[in-house]
Amino acid sequence: MKLNDSFEYQFSFSQNEVDEFARVTGDNNPIHIDEAEAAKSIFKRRIMHGFLSGSVFSKVFGTLWPGKGTIFLGQNMRFVKPMYVDETYKALFKVVEVKSNSVYVIDTSIVNATNEVMISGGAVIKYV
Repeated sequence: MKLNDSFEYQFSFSQNEVDEFARVTGDNNPIHIDEAEAAKSIFKRRIMHGFLSGSVFSKVFGTLWPGKGTIFLGQNMRFVKPMYVDETYKALFKVVEVKSNSVYVIDTSIVNATNEVMISGGAVIKYV
């Protein structure tokens, strides 16, 4: 990996995956799993858990880019807009700093089909 290297990953999550995330984490907030309750919210429909959406960063780092051998040292995320099930999103990655000892600072974001930012942030990884 070197400065300005980038990667993109397209993904979506189903309501079944959201329900499973709620079950595993215990976050059963109705905004995620109850259509009638979510309809009363500011979003007017169910939204995905922010950390389920952001979990794509871990998947990419550990399995796709840079892949096996990556150690996730940190992540910050700002949830800019709600994300919904069965919609296609793109996770974007760009190396913005290369530190000693194979440590990299990566800009991370998720955008929707019209390139609106849904999640913005950054990560620090070690790749050996």
